[in-house]
Amino acid sequence: MKRKFIPAEEAFARWKKDPEFVAAYAALEDEFALASSLIEARAKADMTQEQVAQAMGTTQAVVARLESGKVRPSTRTLERFAKATHSRLRISFESHAKPARRAR
Repeated sequence: MKRKFIPAEEAFARWKKDPEFVAAYAALEDEFALASSLIEARAKADMTQEQVAQAMGTTQAVVARLESGKVRPSTRTLERFAKATHSRLRISFESHAKPARRAR
């Protein structure tokens, strides 16, 4: 039996029609944003994960986990990553749409 492969874009288009998938995907947005920012900072510094790890005093596996988005690093770890990649850590708060007020 021959397997049929579905292009990622096609699969994603199907999944976006599922409200449960959309909610779960949205819940991961912050993790994706952090992981993307870490990868971007390393790329701009033109460094490998191993080089960042050495500058941070840790291992390549730790840097890989940070960039995977599966861990929630401490502010101290993010500061070490920023210093290692010759960048500056900035943390900000963004307001969400205000929830509707409840009638009393």
